[in-house]
Amino acid sequence: MPVIERYSDKFPLEKNNCVPSFERKAIEHKDLSVSFVPKSKDFSKQFFHVYLSRLQKLRPILAEKASKKWNNVQILKLPELENFENQQCIVIGTLFKHQMWKPSILRDLNEETQDSTNIPEKRTCYDSEKDVAYLEDEILRIKIIGDKVNISEIVTGVVCAVLGKTTSDGSFEVEDWCFPGCPLQQNELTPLPGKLLLLSSLDFATNTNTLSIELLIEWLSGMAGTVDAQENAASVVNLLIAGNSIKSAEDDIRISKGLMEARAQETAIAREISAAVTQLDKFLSQLGNDCCITLMPGQYDPTNVMVPQKPIHPLMLRESRKFENIKGVGNPWMGMIGNRFVCGSSGQPIEDILRVSGETEVTPIEWLERTLNWRQFCPTAPDTLPSHPYNEEDLLVMHECPDIYFVGNMQRFETKLFKGPEGQTVRLVCIPKFSKTSTAVLVDLNTLSVTPISFGVTQ
Repeated sequence: MPVIERYSDKFPLEKNNCVPSFERKAIEHKDLSVSFVPKSKDFSKQFFHVYLSRLQKLRPILAEKASKKWNNVQILKLPELENFENQQCIVIGTLFKHQMWKPSILRDLNEETQDSTNIPEKRTCYDSEKDVAYLEDEILRIKIIGDKVNISEIVTGVVCAVLGKTTSDGSFEVEDWCFPGCPLQQNELTPLPGKLLLLSSLDFATNTNTLSIELLIEWLSGMAGTVDAQENAASVVNLLIAGNSIKSAEDDIRISKGLMEARAQETAIAREISAAVTQLDKFLSQLGNDCCITLMPGQYDPTNVMVPQKPIHPLMLRESRKFENIKGVGNPWMGMIGNRFVCGSSGQPIEDILRVSGETEVTPIEWLERTLNWRQFCPTAPDTLPSHPYNEEDLLVMHECPDIYFVGNMQRFETKLFKGPEGQTVRLVCIPKFSKTSTAVLVDLNTLSVTPISFGVTQ
């Protein structure tokens, strides 16, 4: 991994040598995430409509794929299974995993009513030995069982087709699975030269490692590193910051010692966030003249909690909002950088899947790949991930295969080159937390090669 240093005296130039200069090229940047924005702000609808619209959108795709995969075995709806006991058939529906430790507002209210001084801590994962998997459609829900059902890898909200038969106790024994698969890749343009720098979790509120941030600024500005490092930095045409620039962890303000203590802590947190916003504004202003910046919000940034998140309001960034090449976007985000279709999130979808699945051998990069195969940006929304109650169409269904698909705020850097069955080529990237690893990820827009770059010592 390349390490950026700013000790230029290690590389002295002779008097007769000319200092090389590099010019950063501009590249077209197009924001396509408007498709994530709900057409109406109707919060009176139930979340049932989200799953219904998701199922209706993906059912025709699954019906075609399942028929080809299983040689035209009959496709039934759940109410029709009553007359087909012990007969092989295909059922299309949405997965649901019943978990006793899943967040429940009713349970929380009951616990608070019983004893307000003993509020249980939030769980980092919801899995237990009592978890049960179901498949549901518009009308019914049926329990799925069998050797092919790995309960730890079942994710609520995933639309799929299953091959199997009903049993005498009314369950459905699964013999095989079929998912929608990666969508087609529409981009056939020749990639333009340039590199994309991916970054997440600057965490100005609590990050004390300011040296790494200074090195990052100096490197992007062409003031640090060797001549080769400066040439590499000059090739960066866009800096994409994938969330949690203000904070990277939730503050626990549930205090039982009294109202005054709780208010004091809330005031301290507000001051901390205000100072972090000022630091972020300064950081962006320092880079505003050097490269294009795409700023996404994260789970703990000052914006709405529900997915999709809105951009950080420009009025909060008094200085950097004056730069035209600094664009505040939503989360998830997708757009064109040059001729490459880029999309991803600030981490909530994959983090929520990890909480639902518990401790498994499946890594975050593999879960990211599976969301591509499921055609879903946020499969667990709205079950355990707060999201807008869509009622006409699930806007988080993936319609086009990206060239670069990323997820931010991961514990460590991971990458993989996905090859689809119909010629799709996708660079998958897990962006590590910069506040913990001092690492950013450089992606070549032409070759899709990836290089992690370290800006100092990791914590």
